[in-house]
Amino acid sequence: MENRVAMVPNGVISMVAHGQEVYVEASAGVGAGYSDEDYLAAGGKILPTAAEVFKTCDMVMHVKEPQPSEYSMIREGQIVFTYLHLAADKPQTDALIKAKSVNIAYETIEKADGSLPLLIPMSEVAGRMTAQQGAKYLEMSHGGMGILLGGVTGVAPATVVVIGGGVVGANAAKVACGLGADVFIFDMNLKRLSYLEDVMPANCHPLMANAGIVAEYVAKADVVIGAVLVHGAKTPKLVTKEMIKTMKQGSVVVDVAIDQGGCIETSHATTHSDPVFLVDGVVHYCVANMPGAVARTSTLALTNATLPYALEIASKGWKKAMKENNEIKLGANVIDGKVCFKGVSDAFDMEYVSVEKFL
Repeated sequence: MENRVAMVPNGVISMVAHGQEVYVEASAGVGAGYSDEDYLAAGGKILPTAAEVFKTCDMVMHVKEPQPSEYSMIREGQIVFTYLHLAADKPQTDALIKAKSVNIAYETIEKADGSLPLLIPMSEVAGRMTAQQGAKYLEMSHGGMGILLGGVTGVAPATVVVIGGGVVGANAAKVACGLGADVFIFDMNLKRLSYLEDVMPANCHPLMANAGIVAEYVAKADVVIGAVLVHGAKTPKLVTKEMIKTMKQGSVVVDVAIDQGGCIETSHATTHSDPVFLVDGVVHYCVANMPGAVARTSTLALTNATLPYALEIASKGWKKAMKENNEIKLGANVIDGKVCFKGVSDAFDMEYVSVEKFL
């Protein structure tokens, strides 16, 4: 179940102040702690169902991708602005192509420096949660081997291996270090490793990634965190089945990359209500919307990031917004039945059409 909502009431106030009409599905904010009355007080209007929202609005904002029950609701020319993760989801890709809608993905909006401003807030949340989940599932009551992540006096701490030194990985390592674990974080970028060396505490060890050394450290890890991102594309499988077989019984893997297909070969997506499964005695936690468990924090963080872009798209229209803001243009994934993001077209061997054709 998704408890996050695309916008907090304060965001609605800003949209209305800029001349926009904002419609909110009834009870959409309840999971994050916001009532329909809160949205009405902010100037929003409540509609009873998702179908009514799709029927009424020119732009629909989600948190997660459109669900199969909503595919038929999406109208030609309608803007869908949300996380899409299409490269790991062919049914959704096909549905958006069929709808001929304008689909702008949070996760591929990109700044000139290469950062992903709408992915960062959820990556921070997910990264920090991974250490918590790793610690929890090491407990015997949850199927783990019974190790305290930080150890105690005279007893060694757990070994945590983080694969990927980006926003998710850095936040995962930060929390794991704070809990007292012995942390090894892998990346392939020397500049990034140098940065991590400078900012991380002494119990964090940044290492250059290659298949051999990753396999070596996975085998002795108590917790492995998969934090690899290839934005807009399917994630490579960097931890193989064979590596999982070398891990200790009751050790834990947390695959944060599961939204994009996962970077651990034995992973498959799970839910908050049924979050883990065992492979070769290793506990796998692969919840596809981890930040949904802390919906209040996640919703506030997401609104902070998405609101400026939502205002620009709504005020200017998507074409003018893309012409004037390259960051928004890079968010284009599927427009008028054509795939406009290379990572998606490559994932499914589909024709790629530059978004410039539509501008």
